[in-house]
Amino acid sequence: MAVSSTIGKRIGKIIVWLLAIVVILIAALTVFILTFDWNRARPYVNDKVTQAIGRPFAINGDLKVSWQHPVGETGWRGWVPWPRFSAATITVGNPEWTKQPQFATLDEIDFQIKVLPLLAHDIVIPSIGLVNPSVDLERLVDGRNNWTFKLASSSGPSEWRLDLHDIAFAKGAIALSDQQSKVDLQMAVDTLGQPIPIGEAMKQQEEASRSASAQAIGKAGANRLAEQANAQAASEAAAASAASEGGSEAASGMASGAASGSASSAASQAAPGAASAANTPAGVKREMLYAIGWTLKGTYNTTPVSGSGKVGGVLALQDENRPFPVQADVKAGDLHVGLVGTITDPAHLAALDLRLWLQGNSMARLYALTGVTLPETPPYATDGRLVGQFNPGANVFTYENFTGRVGGSDLNGSLTYMAREPRPLLQGELVSHLLQFADLAPVIGADSKASKAKRGDATAQPASKVLPVEEFRTDRWQAIDADVKFTGRRIVKDTNLPITDLYTHVVMTDGVLSLEPLKFGVAGGSLESNIHLDGSATPLKGRVETSARHLKLKQLFPDFKSMQSALGEINGDAALSATGNSPAALAATSNGEVKALVTQGTVSRLLMEAAGLNVANVVYEKLFANRDVKINCAAADFVATNGVLDSRVFALDTDDAVINIDGTVNLRDESMNLGVHPHTKGFRVFSLRSPLYVKGTFKDPHVGVDATALALRGGAMIGLGLLNPFAALIPLIAPSNNQPLPCTQLLTQVRQAPTAPPPGVKQAPKAAVSLDGAPVNKSSGRAAQPGVTGGKPAAPANAVDYKGS
Repeated sequence: MAVSSTIGKRIGKIIVWLLAIVVILIAALTVFILTFDWNRARPYVNDKVTQAIGRPFAINGDLKVSWQHPVGETGWRGWVPWPRFSAATITVGNPEWTKQPQFATLDEIDFQIKVLPLLAHDIVIPSIGLVNPSVDLERLVDGRNNWTFKLASSSGPSEWRLDLHDIAFAKGAIALSDQQSKVDLQMAVDTLGQPIPIGEAMKQQEEASRSASAQAIGKAGANRLAEQANAQAASEAAAASAASEGGSEAASGMASGAASGSASSAASQAAPGAASAANTPAGVKREMLYAIGWTLKGTYNTTPVSGSGKVGGVLALQDENRPFPVQADVKAGDLHVGLVGTITDPAHLAALDLRLWLQGNSMARLYALTGVTLPETPPYATDGRLVGQFNPGANVFTYENFTGRVGGSDLNGSLTYMAREPRPLLQGELVSHLLQFADLAPVIGADSKASKAKRGDATAQPASKVLPVEEFRTDRWQAIDADVKFTGRRIVKDTNLPITDLYTHVVMTDGVLSLEPLKFGVAGGSLESNIHLDGSATPLKGRVETSARHLKLKQLFPDFKSMQSALGEINGDAALSATGNSPAALAATSNGEVKALVTQGTVSRLLMEAAGLNVANVVYEKLFANRDVKINCAAADFVATNGVLDSRVFALDTDDAVINIDGTVNLRDESMNLGVHPHTKGFRVFSLRSPLYVKGTFKDPHVGVDATALALRGGAMIGLGLLNPFAALIPLIAPSNNQPLPCTQLLTQVRQAPTAPPPGVKQAPKAAVSLDGAPVNKSSGRAAQPGVTGGKPAAPANAVDYKGS
């Protein structure tokens, strides 16, 4: 019994001593932790981190550890203190080749760690506080960058797992110097005063973008753009509603009607903000919040850049499946970009879904920022939805169902950009319901000096030149392939320009641009061309094949009163090849043939008499009557040689007269040297018909009477009058020339399809048709046309049947 009591006492003493030792150790550890100068551990920490990241790392300020009661914990867990670490003045070094000595600097970092999860190898950090973080990113032309770290290799996966709940910071800065992309930007980052819902951000950006549109295309244009967007949104909403109710046919009709009708009338029926709702990215949830704001300035490819925007919280970047909200309002030169939407998996750029607004002075300037080759245009503004998928080597972006204004024209459609090798591809279909014809002028450099200056082109159009001298930017044609269809359903133009609509299919492959076809509705008929421009060669090589079908004479001259009774049609063909990097250069080197034909028509007698300079008849017709004259035939056949158009056949045959025109049109210096020779049919007294001339330039033409021929006729009248007063009337008598033009032969000549040699090669000469008693063009010669024998034509193998066209 005594032994048991002794053993119990000894065990009790041992337990007491053990408890005392534990208490002493805890107390000592507590005293050590509370009194230890953690700055002594800085060299150890700096060395270990430096080895881990392969870059110089240093804590230059105080390193502190404190213990605090956890916030939000209840029960006994609330009595377990958490260590709080803080370090000041931290730097992360750069490689030797960088301009800046430090990759990152931080005034202070502060965070707590939960103690109990450490037992399960979990590092749980409720939040990290950062004070004035700053990062400098650099990349050289050879691809070296300072944001790729050579981390120490590990023999296996780590047993520790990091769980970071929140990151808070007051202000931050990011600088980027990328020599590959020619980017030099500085960005300031700060937390917002309070989170902003994505719906509010959408509304703010919509207002800002519409204000930017007003600056680019004018207030009236911006209002029309808003009407177009609302009309399209209302149409889509109506179609979707009808389709959901099983009325797909009704929905289709409503959509078609809204598209073809006036945008303003459709917009008036749309609820305000309809466009915003329709173009809101599908992945956007109204509860998404923006937490961080940013501003930037700098240059991109030497272009000044500035802007601001908002993004979601930093930790939202970690969730690959959670859309990350972004908003931006950026200006680069004259380009203004606004966007609101989401990015999926921002760390790896998996996908994006954005409402996108664009404004600028010319779409061609998008090339410097995006690498997408677009034509020169007037100032523009667009509003649409951009969706994209990032896949290795096959990124696909679609600007879908966008609406826009380009100059005074509307523009609607979808464009898809596909990244591929060896060149990306741009595909899509565009439609303009009301197209201002003047808005097409910048495409070929034919716009005004003021327009050129606004879109940034420094090419000066010579005052004496009509053909544009601005060069095509063929260096951009090899940067991308394209397959885009464009329809101008109604063209708004001057009343004297008889063009009604436009369609073209633009195909660009490996620097070769083709418009197959480029088709205009003209004067009740059509003017269709196939244009082939090989920009891969220097100089550019071009081929053009054009056909005109059923052009009504009276519609060709809508402002010419004396032509309104004309009933004839014009048909024609042209085949030309050339070399040169501008429209003027191509015209100056053109080779080939141009042919036109008028059959079974009528023309004003007054116009014919005026052309023949029969003064008496002009006065008579003006005083008493103006009847029409039937056209037996009219034909023009020009051969182009190094930019000089030489008339092989250029004649008009009516019941009253035959008019023959000869001479040349020089496209190199834009000059004309034509002679107009009228020949009266039947017997006329007191006729002063004399040859006319057309000279000068395209810019300043001169039309007048051949004074020499008129003087000879007048002199003959005076001379004969001295011998016999009645004999003086002989020179004024127009002898009968009842032999009409051989129309059959003329039609055979003109109906042969025109040909053109390869670019840079002269057109082979061809003999002109003999007119058998009618006047022949001097420059054409009198050789018989091959295939014409005994005045009867042989049907050519390549004949063009205009009647059946």
